Amino acid sequence: MKKRIANILFWAVISAAFIGPGTITTAAAAGAEFGYSLIWALVFSTVACIILQEASARLTVASGLNLGEALNKYLTDSTAGRITLWTVLTAILLGCAAYEAGNILGAVAGTNLLFGAPSYVIVLLIGVIVFPLFWFNTVESVAKIMGMLVAVMGICFFVTAIIMEPDLGAIAQNFAVPRFPSGSSTFILALIGTTVVPYNLFLGSGIAKGQNLKEMRLSLSIAIGIGGLISIAVLVVGTAIVGSFSFEGLAAALSNQLGGWAASLLGLGLFAAGISSSITAPLAAGITARSILAKQGASSEKWSDSGQYFRLTWIAVLFVGLGFGASQIQPVPAIILAQALNGIILPLIAIGLLILVNHLELMTSKSINSFFLNVVMSLVVFITIIIGVRNVARALTSALPIELVQESYILGASAFITLLIGWPVYLLIRKVNRKSGAEDSTTFD
Repeated sequence: MKKRIANILFWAVISAAFIGPGTITTAAAAGAEFGYSLIWALVFSTVACIILQEASARLTVASGLNLGEALNKYLTDSTAGRITLWTVLTAILLGCAAYEAGNILGAVAGTNLLFGAPSYVIVLLIGVIVFPLFWFNTVESVAKIMGMLVAVMGICFFVTAIIMEPDLGAIAQNFAVPRFPSGSSTFILALIGTTVVPYNLFLGSGIAKGQNLKEMRLSLSIAIGIGGLISIAVLVVGTAIVGSFSFEGLAAALSNQLGGWAASLLGLGLFAAGISSSITAPLAAGITARSILAKQGASSEKWSDSGQYFRLTWIAVLFVGLGFGASQIQPVPAIILAQALNGIILPLIAIGLLILVNHLELMTSKSINSFFLNVVMSLVVFITIIIGVRNVARALTSALPIELVQESYILGASAFITLLIGWPVYLLIRKVNRKSGAEDSTTFD
């Protein structure tokens, strides 16, 4: 039992990575705007996250290669492949830096709800907490620390949600039945997009080496499932807001309903979310860069947990976030660029992952995708394409004097892109399976 709990805490690093200030803001705002109606979107996004993260970790357990190494193996044979690989790396590093800035700013906002202090003092405190964790500890130690922080954060929001005495019948009714209130499409896509994050696939794959396949699958599913429940608790807490969303408005609403201590509880939860994500974003950047760029020999030593290249990567991402946090400048241009790049890269990574977990040269007959998993992953890929098209359209709309964020255009473009990419992928999977003699042996125990 102790070993299982330790494994769940280890995989809670994924939950810590996607439950940051952005998720709290999105989920709480969705609750304030639509009540319990969008709980199903969080359920779907949690399931999608489990499916993609499990496939990424299973790839590493079965092949010994993490996601970056596997992509590197099959993409460096051509110029187009190398360009794609560098695009993936650049987008993820920029995305990590932009998200880190938001994480630091969120932790600052949470601390201000608790007692208020100059931003540079709070940022210095965050740096003092985060920097030694990376410098003196291994990736595994940091992952376990993340699990404890997620637990603290989850307790904060669960306690607040329970004390509010929500309508359990309404929650259950919206748990699995999709509802689409007028004007909710943006929030639905945002709730999915804030949970299924591209760099998390590299992060999960990068820490999966040496894991037992069965235990990994169970522990990862439980850890991410708990993360999904935390997100639902945040949405429930958000229903207490009257008017437009803000952290101060949420704190005031909770204080009026539950007492002044509720604002402190919210501040503690927001601070924990900011800190936990402030650690995972640099960690994900380092693991992703190492998986794609590290080579055998002296270079591999420089990419070890204490190697100079690995440290330079996470230090750069961390200090970008600390710099924005101290200045309180919202990194809008970087976030828009990251949205555009991640909008392109998430479907590409999901499609690449779908191909890799159907490749018998990498996977064993027991770990290769079954027909059912291919269907489910294909559905998730389609949703990521919708998210990607919408994020790119939103980024272009913010930069150009045209309106591209129209749902009919987005759905049409997404369906076309899915057919354009999906059919060749399907043929490639069949070709690989036939060549390997595995078409009839794709069972998944």
